[in-house]
Amino acid sequence: MQAKKRYLVLFSAGACLLLLFCFGSIQVQLSKRRLILRDARTHQPGARWSRSPGVVQSFSDWDQDISDDANGHISPRQKRDATPDSFSAQRCRMESCFDFSLCERNGFKVYLYPQQKGEKMSESYQNILSSIEGSRFFTPDPGQACLFVLSLDTLDRDQLSPQYVHNLKAKVQSLPLWNDGKNHIIFNLYSGTWPDYTEDLGFDIGLAMLAKASISTENFRPRFDVSIPLFSKEHPRTGGQRGYLKHNTIPPFRKYMLVFKGKRYLTGIGSDTRNALYHVHNAEDMVLLTTCKHGKDWQKHKDARCDKDNAEYDKYDYREMLYNSTFCLVPRGRRLGSFRFLEALQAGCVPVMLSNGWELPFSEIIDWNTAAVIGDERLLLQVPSTVRSIHPDTILSLRQHTQFLWEAYFNSVEKIVLTTMEIIQDRVLHHASRSNLMWNSLPGGLFALPQYSTYLGDFPFYYAKLGITTYPKFTAVIHLVTPLVSQSQPVMKLLAAVAKSQYCAQVIFVWNCDKSLPAKHRWPVTSVPVIVIEGERKVISSRFLPYDTIPTDAVLSLDEDTVLSTTEVEFAFTVWQSFPDRIIGYPARSHFWDSNKQRWGYTSKWTNDYSMVLTGAAIYHKYYHYLYSTYLPAILKTMVDQMSNCEDILMNFLVSSVTKLPPIKVTQKKQYKETMMAQSSRASRWADPDHFAQRQTCMNKFANWFGTMPLVHSQMRLDPVLFKDQVSILRKKYRDIERV
Repeated sequence: MQAKKRYLVLFSAGACLLLLFCFGSIQVQLSKRRLILRDARTHQPGARWSRSPGVVQSFSDWDQDISDDANGHISPRQKRDATPDSFSAQRCRMESCFDFSLCERNGFKVYLYPQQKGEKMSESYQNILSSIEGSRFFTPDPGQACLFVLSLDTLDRDQLSPQYVHNLKAKVQSLPLWNDGKNHIIFNLYSGTWPDYTEDLGFDIGLAMLAKASISTENFRPRFDVSIPLFSKEHPRTGGQRGYLKHNTIPPFRKYMLVFKGKRYLTGIGSDTRNALYHVHNAEDMVLLTTCKHGKDWQKHKDARCDKDNAEYDKYDYREMLYNSTFCLVPRGRRLGSFRFLEALQAGCVPVMLSNGWELPFSEIIDWNTAAVIGDERLLLQVPSTVRSIHPDTILSLRQHTQFLWEAYFNSVEKIVLTTMEIIQDRVLHHASRSNLMWNSLPGGLFALPQYSTYLGDFPFYYAKLGITTYPKFTAVIHLVTPLVSQSQPVMKLLAAVAKSQYCAQVIFVWNCDKSLPAKHRWPVTSVPVIVIEGERKVISSRFLPYDTIPTDAVLSLDEDTVLSTTEVEFAFTVWQSFPDRIIGYPARSHFWDSNKQRWGYTSKWTNDYSMVLTGAAIYHKYYHYLYSTYLPAILKTMVDQMSNCEDILMNFLVSSVTKLPPIKVTQKKQYKETMMAQSSRASRWADPDHFAQRQTCMNKFANWFGTMPLVHSQMRLDPVLFKDQVSILRKKYRDIERV
């Protein structure tokens, strides 16, 4: 009986082994068949760089169709799109790893941990923290915060780097607000170390978001992490230089077609593409240079090409190549990202991306097909024919878009940080997030605030793109700081002239006077509604508040002692309708660089040149009231209020920084200041000897905060005799201007 049982057990075991063997053979055959089919698909003649007419896309989209590799592994794209439950915290999304309730009470506010004594911090990380602290998102109260940023430097997690912070795991875990990283964001530029350069940061990030350079598509968590560019320690904190396309826009082709100059890695990760660049280099229009001279032991790995490559490398100046090439190759380095990326954008050199698996910077919001050629490292030899086949019109469009993206999101640490914050805010306030058009067209998402509106037609920048015409009326906002004592005061004459305009919808008086409001019967009766708003006393910025009582697109901003005729008002408004994103007005001023004092100067001298139009008599879009109140920091507005001066200069700084364009002066009203002084019942502030000294100070304070001088000089003046229509018609229509 026992023998029968033993035979039965042996027979069952044998049957199981036979089944397993057969099933395994079937699986192997299926894997081979999948591999054969995949190879046939990927090596067919049609598997080339794909481009639609006028739009440059990836070299090849066929890698998206490959679901399994030769060993049957899940592809990076499949992993990336997997559900959060499948991969736990590594697959975090906002819905699963972020506490939205922290943002509901106080909006999107960011808290910085206080810096711990004795902890070293790189200049780059200090710049990141300073950018957050100086932004409108910052709060010193963790109880009001929606997002938390560590004071521990996490930028360089290469263990061989002198900037590497040791024992970071224990330090992070000991933070009282850490909460396993929930609602935290960690900034990182370098991860991993020689020889494999993995993306491991050396500590458990828990449920925290990553703002990381060189992040791979495989490790990137869509709509949770943020891919940022790799930037050097010399990258400016604020301001940043403008792009270089303005110096060389036409023709679209430059001296070189494609250039690269950089290290050639002789061994290890990142060496494949750079070692093969010599196949494309022709020393004529394709100049791709590499050098072996880097690292301590490069001589040990020196190959037969090194001497020739090094000699060729030394012949060319990198900056000269960069600014004189149509395309710039951006291959991967040891890590996926490269400094060459930002350098190409600034130079207006169209980047040709060769870094497989790199999640491009700010990929969530930026359509990189409009500014770059995105390629596959395996198709390096197709680069020359591809870039030569791109139409000149497309090249010019690509180069222009590199300049927009550089200036909108990349030319300073502050822009990179603020873009990161705004992306996360759009996720948190999804109902009020920016559209793709806002992010990818001038002036960019940082100036198109969705809290103001999510309708593109409410922003002056998109009127032309959308074919929108302006509302055919304006609202006059008159700033009052002196009491009403007589019906013959200049402000009463101004009110009468403005109210007579056919384009005037209403008049708003902002009452900033120490005296109480006059009785209703003291105000003159006009054909348009007159609204009096009692502003906060001595708060001169209250004239630029985004009042709900302004129903029109256009705001005619006026000082109480301004002298304008109805005809002048109407002509200025007519001009504004053609330039709704600019300041249009009469009194012009200019800035200059004082080389002796090494500072910016302010002048009211009558010249052909100007860079500001004062808001004592100017028309602009009401959105700038919202930007002035929301975008600018409290420190600048407080300075303006304390001085009771410079608010007009600050508004010009703001509008020029948005548009990158000068204001527009209308007519030649030279005696603006003198006329006001002669007709005003009070001593004009223009007669104050401290007035210009204060304005000089303001100019430099503002330039310091903006990080650059945004004002743009112009010599254009629009005169009614020459504007738009035939001279004879305009002389009849605006004849009174000639008599002023």
